[in-house]
Amino acid sequence: MLTKKKAFYLVFCMVLGFFVYYRGITPLIAQNPESDDNNIYKQLELFNTVISKVQHDYVEEVPAKDLIYGALKGMLGSLDSHSQFMDPESYGEMKVDTEGQFGGLGIEITVKDHILTVVSPIEDTPAFRAGVAPNDRIIKIEGKSTKNMSLTEAVKKLRGKPGTPVRIHVLRPDTNEFLEFEIVRDIIKIQSVKDTKLVAEDIGYVRVTQFQENTAKELEEALKELESKNIRGLILDLRNNPGGLLNEAVDVADKFIGGNKVIVSTKGRIPSQNKEYRASHITTHPNVPLVVLINGGSASGSEIVAGAIQDWKRGILIGTKSFGKASVQSVLPLQDGSALRLTTAHYYTPNGRLIHKVGIEPDITVEYNAAKKKDGVEEKEEEDKPFPFDDDEEEKKEEPEFPEIKDNQLLRAVDLLKGLMIINQQGVLSKTDTETNEKNAVTQ
Repeated sequence: MLTKKKAFYLVFCMVLGFFVYYRGITPLIAQNPESDDNNIYKQLELFNTVISKVQHDYVEEVPAKDLIYGALKGMLGSLDSHSQFMDPESYGEMKVDTEGQFGGLGIEITVKDHILTVVSPIEDTPAFRAGVAPNDRIIKIEGKSTKNMSLTEAVKKLRGKPGTPVRIHVLRPDTNEFLEFEIVRDIIKIQSVKDTKLVAEDIGYVRVTQFQENTAKELEEALKELESKNIRGLILDLRNNPGGLLNEAVDVADKFIGGNKVIVSTKGRIPSQNKEYRASHITTHPNVPLVVLINGGSASGSEIVAGAIQDWKRGILIGTKSFGKASVQSVLPLQDGSALRLTTAHYYTPNGRLIHKVGIEPDITVEYNAAKKKDGVEEKEEEDKPFPFDDDEEEKKEEPEFPEIKDNQLLRAVDLLKGLMIINQQGVLSKTDTETNEKNAVTQ
């Protein structure tokens, strides 16, 4: 049994040992004054002093856990805009995000230039329908300034019970407008692969809205559906795709790259973060002409896909410059159910480009022109008919095989693919004609 006397003696020995150790390393520290900044023991002494002062002198009693959590949030938040300490509740919400369903407004946010910024609204969500746009700067949430607000705090304020409203004020950099939105929260269900269809004869279209679990599998099914219709050109729409899971983005790019080529590489401070992610040896889909649509809402995983396709000249990028997020976050669970989300590396395109805070420039820049809405219904002038119709006979109008394309970026992609398809067809015909002529010459 440990008596008071023995306990006192044990504590005394521990203190004496630490004193001897501290005195022993003091001369070493003195030889290099700059080492104080990197000496964890010296800095922890300051930290311990502050904790003690707060616990003793602060106007109200604060639980030790709250002080430690607050310190950890501040420490991680001071590193960069993507690193953060997540308490158990926040960590749970993050895991739900990647599974594809959560409650909130439907926007991906980050901190850009120290300002809370919308990466992209998620399609068919309250924020998207309200008109929130990529790069909108969120100035206030429920009247409270977002200055110095962490991502974790912002997410907590934006999320809530479905059916409840939240009011945000944004600055739109493109127009310098201050806008106010009152958005009703809803359950956000994310379908990562959407709108698989033909947009013109022999031209397939598929849109990837986010990289989450099973995105690559869903895309595989969509591509097989399009290939069953004998497509000769494909449009992959990555506009307003804020990214997601790295491995899913790599698997998506793999479907078009093949040949064991590098899709993306990551480089960090420690050797274990220096990795290359390569495509499989065989391309899983026909090498049809490919166009990829990107814009300012295309970030992270979508930039990995677009960058690989651009560097390997597998397709043509159309649209506007992407967001420019090329940092890799590792999620490190902790023993109490909390976790660290820590930036551990940057990723590079196959040609070694670091696009962080720079973005990817498309091969062909096409600014998006939103369709103008007019009040009322426009009356179309009746066209001159080449021959008269009987009054009793109704003119039969054939419905177009493909819907009219009002999206000017998509229309540009379709036109480009049509041109490439014509060139490819002419190339095949020329080759056939040449072979025929050679055969005839030999026969003669």
